[in-house]
Amino acid sequence: MRTLYHQWLSPFSRKVRLVLGEKDLVADFEAEKTWERREEFLALNPAGTVPVLIDEDGTVVSDSMVICEYLDELHPDPPLLGKDVKTRAETRRLVAWFDQKFNQEVSVNLLDQKVWRRFLGLGEPNSDALRAGHYNLHTHLDYIGWLTERRNWLAGDEYGLGDIAAASHLSCLDYLGDVPWEDHQAAKDWYARIKSRPTFRPLLADHIPGLPPPKHYADLDF
Repeated sequence: MRTLYHQWLSPFSRKVRLVLGEKDLVADFEAEKTWERREEFLALNPAGTVPVLIDEDGTVVSDSMVICEYLDELHPDPPLLGKDVKTRAETRRLVAWFDQKFNQEVSVNLLDQKVWRRFLGLGEPNSDALRAGHYNLHTHLDYIGWLTERRNWLAGDEYGLGDIAAASHLSCLDYLGDVPWEDHQAAKDWYARIKSRPTFRPLLADHIPGLPPPKHYADLDF
């Protein structure tokens, strides 16, 4: 049985969980407290970060994008990176956009401040970081709307890894009730299509003890 070491509100872990679902691949999910720096886990990934995948043959793969490309090459149906070189290039650009730019401008300022500071006992969230995160989120939702008004999905005609990366970050923020969907109808319509996919349901069933999601989180109609 393959095993995925992950964290519940890690967008990078959620990205891999969604890819496993789209590929119809079964895995055991092991929540890893990376801050404990377990020797056994560091032996798998010296960087000490999640996600880490141990495949059925014992192959160990770390870093969310590396894992996703590994799974897409090993299990090419459906091709989540894209069917042609141009689509694959655009998909990789969008994944980098959300995993780097969105993460630094939004997720770090909201998710890290509201969740990880709490779990690590680092005190109250930084109000300047929260304001910056909320402000930047509008810009990114506008960009998603701009893309989906011109394409069927973010990278083109087919649902793919670009959509999965974006939705993984937004799903974590939506769990906190931080996404102003009503101000961004095009992005909301795009997210509703992803939210209704069967592979997304396990994410909607996530419940972190002591941190319940808002009522709309698991509602397919918002």
